Amino acid sequence: MKINILTLFPKMFDGFLSESIVARAIKFEAVEVNIIDIRDYCFDKHKQADDMPFGGGNGMVMKPEPLFLALENVSGKVIYTSPQGKTFNQEIAKELVKEKELTIIAGHYEGIDERVVENKVDMELSIGDFVLTGGEIPAMAISDTIIRLLPDVIKKESYENDSFYNGLLDYPHYTRPAEYKGLKVPEILLSGNHKKIDEWRLKESLRRTYLRRKELIENRELTKSERKLLDEIKKEEV
Repeated sequence: MKINILTLFPKMFDGFLSESIVARAIKFEAVEVNIIDIRDYCFDKHKQADDMPFGGGNGMVMKPEPLFLALENVSGKVIYTSPQGKTFNQEIAKELVKEKELTIIAGHYEGIDERVVENKVDMELSIGDFVLTGGEIPAMAISDTIIRLLPDVIKKESYENDSFYNGLLDYPHYTRPAEYKGLKVPEILLSGNHKKIDEWRLKESLRRTYLRRKELIENRELTKSERKLLDEIKKEEV
């Protein structure tokens, strides 16, 4: 897979590309990430990528020319990180990971010229109802979420147990020592009974989702066993 990121601040991505799972995915050629400096497509003396908005108002708007030119050198689905976009989630990530190439425009200032959005952008995505300085952090978040779903980047069982992957929040995790300062790991996890452990994990996943993000439960078609566990949880929480 190839991911292109168009940005005014390419150095922000140095740590993102050189650490952790993303760096490993790049090393083993599961993904190619190209950071494209939008200013490389600005040909005036000052490399100006923004200008004042027509009609007046505060802030600056990213110019159309450099973005159109940069987009001529990439292919695949084009995503624009924008507060007006659809909220990014795991289901969207699972669809985007099927693409061979993605291009993400990291918006900045008051946004980008609308002519770029109307003619070049396939999807606008937001990572939440809050405002950041620019689209670089959302571009990293979107890329990271997609990259970890690529084959052989991490074990399939690992991301299938993540929060949101199956529509539920993740269950609690514990590691050694089994007791610390009088705080003990649940006995079931030490039992070696994997069937019981799986049932406990599902129940705790349902419990967390029910208590913290009830709307996820309401939007999910529960299995018979999940419904039974949820009924037990509701009685326990009364």
